[in-house]
Amino acid sequence: MTTRNPHDGAHYGCIVVGGGQAGLSASFHLTRAGIDHLVVEKKTAMHKWCDERWDAFCLVTPNWQCQLPGHPYDGDDPNGFMVKHEILGYLDRFRAKVKPPILEHTAVTAVERHGSGFRVETSAGTFTADAVILATSLYGTPSIPRAAERLPDDIVQMHTVDYRSAAALPPGAVMVVGSGQSGAQIAEDLHLAGRKVHLATGNAPRCARFYRGRDVVDWLWDIGQYAITVADDGMGKKRHDTNHYLTGRDGGRDIDLRRFALDGMALYGRVQGVSGGRMRFAADLKTNLDAADKVYNGINALIDRHIAEKAIEAPPASVYVPLWEPAEEPAELDLAGAGITSVIWATGFRPDWSFVGLPIFDGIGYPVQRRGVTHVPGLYVLGLPWLWTWGSGRFLGVAADAEHVVEHLVGAVSAPRQLLAQAG
Repeated sequence: MTTRNPHDGAHYGCIVVGGGQAGLSASFHLTRAGIDHLVVEKKTAMHKWCDERWDAFCLVTPNWQCQLPGHPYDGDDPNGFMVKHEILGYLDRFRAKVKPPILEHTAVTAVERHGSGFRVETSAGTFTADAVILATSLYGTPSIPRAAERLPDDIVQMHTVDYRSAAALPPGAVMVVGSGQSGAQIAEDLHLAGRKVHLATGNAPRCARFYRGRDVVDWLWDIGQYAITVADDGMGKKRHDTNHYLTGRDGGRDIDLRRFALDGMALYGRVQGVSGGRMRFAADLKTNLDAADKVYNGINALIDRHIAEKAIEAPPASVYVPLWEPAEEPAELDLAGAGITSVIWATGFRPDWSFVGLPIFDGIGYPVQRRGVTHVPGLYVLGLPWLWTWGSGRFLGVAADAEHVVEHLVGAVSAPRQLLAQAG
């Protein structure tokens, strides 16, 4: 729904590119600051939560961490984990509060300098603005390796954005490629549905759901992990870290790939290629599992130290001991011989910054910025993982980042106007 009828050539104080939680958080603060603005969204506001999540999807962080601006979690289970329809309801209520001036079903094709401001070309016309906020996230185009082209034609393959449930797949075994947050949860979803699952692992770390009587997220909040910023020593590299895998399903639990293996799931190392109906793997399954467990135990040890330093009464400490070890490192798998009829690529996304015609990117295509402020005056980014803190790309931290960006924007835009007024 378009809440304003912009026309070709219209000028705004700010144009926000992207109508997800980051874009609408920016709109919230722009409205409060009295900045005339337009949110431009290629599809519909918050569409990824509706269109790119599987049926059993739920949050992996507790509901109390849902802290969108002016819209903290409003349910009756702050320590629970909202499922898909509850998340959509929460977001619908947020949009109703924000009332963003949004132009949906409109693609931004170019953002370029125009005098002291910007020209924004879209499929609905060309606009100008004093400032632009890029709120399109890193989760742009699904990334599927070229090896997918070599799979047999009779195998159904899809990215995680298209997976909905085991029932929607053809009968047979399923290969899930990638053990990050989505891959691990989808592998569990298929496993619980009784499917034979084959999982090609990667370097994703894992985290306990509960430890010493509390959700690990609650402990980490108390310790101050969510207050650490990328400006702190050694934290800049966090921007490219893979998310820990765990789940909020059925009240929350660990995801332990070793337990899945004991229950019949077949595990492999990283996919290296496909040929002749066979998928090849690196000999790094044990390395991947051990590395994930090391992070798991390291997080728990951090909690142990906090409990000891604060003399907190809590259940006793423990160290995870592997339940299963791979007897071998499978080098390849005959897909037809294993009865695999579907392959799900849990291989992440590629950000799409192709429309940005300004030099703000580093050598690997990541925007160079400090808490959303780029070196190009008036150009900002928002909603990226670890933009500033652990919660920046989530419902937890995007509000504070949006407020910071808009405060900077207001100062940058108003200063020249004040100088002109004084000169006049």
